[in-house]
Amino acid sequence: MKYVDEFRDPKLIERAADEIKRLADPSRQYRIMEVCGGHTHSIYRFGLQDLLPKNIELIHGPGCPVCVLPMGRVDDGLKLAQDPGVILAAFGDMMRVPGQMGTPLEMKARGADIRMVYSPLDALKLAEKNPERQVIFFAIGFETTAPSTALTLMRAKKMGIENFTVFCNHVTIVPAMRAILDSPDMRLDGFIGPGHVSTVIGCRPYEFAVKEYGKPVVTSGFEPLDLLQSMVMLLRQMNEGRAQVENQYERVVPWDGNRAALAAMAQVFELRPYFEWRGLGFISQSALKLRPEYAQWDTEARFAVEGVRVTDPKAAQCGEVLKGVLKPQQCKLFGKECTPERPVGALMVSSEGACAAYYNYVHRAELVSGD
Repeated sequence: MKYVDEFRDPKLIERAADEIKRLADPSRQYRIMEVCGGHTHSIYRFGLQDLLPKNIELIHGPGCPVCVLPMGRVDDGLKLAQDPGVILAAFGDMMRVPGQMGTPLEMKARGADIRMVYSPLDALKLAEKNPERQVIFFAIGFETTAPSTALTLMRAKKMGIENFTVFCNHVTIVPAMRAILDSPDMRLDGFIGPGHVSTVIGCRPYEFAVKEYGKPVVTSGFEPLDLLQSMVMLLRQMNEGRAQVENQYERVVPWDGNRAALAAMAQVFELRPYFEWRGLGFISQSALKLRPEYAQWDTEARFAVEGVRVTDPKAAQCGEVLKGVLKPQQCKLFGKECTPERPVGALMVSSEGACAAYYNYVHRAELVSGD
């Protein structure tokens, strides 16, 4: 199978791992952040961390959109869903994310009409089938999913569907990376750049990390060999004293991004002055909102959205894990009060959450082995 089997070839993986060991200078420590939560899951799923020398430390980044959403925005959505005239539509990842009022699934059990959808178009179809109800789509994601929301809004406007709005929680990756680089308690040597986001925005936006911070970035795919090749590319840059943006994922990621997707986003969205991120606080121009031309389909323009601010549970250390300051297992609640079955934080829920990755692929194996 093209582009799957080739990137799981044991011999090639062994060669890449040997090259990493050869390149890793034993006299120095390498701290590399994989920005994307999908990369974190691949690393744990395939056991790649066990192939690396001890002096290469992988730091888990904030590239999980469900994880970085603050609890207050979850509660805003749940309050909207309490209106019997509203159908709240959300992706599956959102259904078990806890807010102060509970999770969307718990609210659904209490009688709220909350439905899981696979795309924004599914939510638009709900609006067509239920003209007497207001359908609110809880939009979430980085630039990866923003184009599909934009195209759905363009279709809603063209069709004149008036009972459909979008509660926009789309965020952008570059300001988050900048916030991490500006953090005084974080030292990084380079980034494994996100693959999914880069299919939309390309590689050029990461040049700030090179020009302003001197940190190399290698955009990577998600297969084992993708990630190991990306680490080889990073180590070569570091050893040679270079800092560049390189594209390991050339088979999927165009350097300048997907121009059609970017054009759709530009037509529908504009930047918010600031937005709150779980663990990172308020970051300026880091999220998207609907342009005034789309105010009729903007939940925040049509409904009374309170803008609730909620502090995470004190014992949960989601923010520290998101910033890469702590490893998932270092959180006091990990595997005890906080599990995938009864999550306290979003990082244990999401399919891209670092805590879920560690729990599913490492923690359970340790329990079975007795370590």
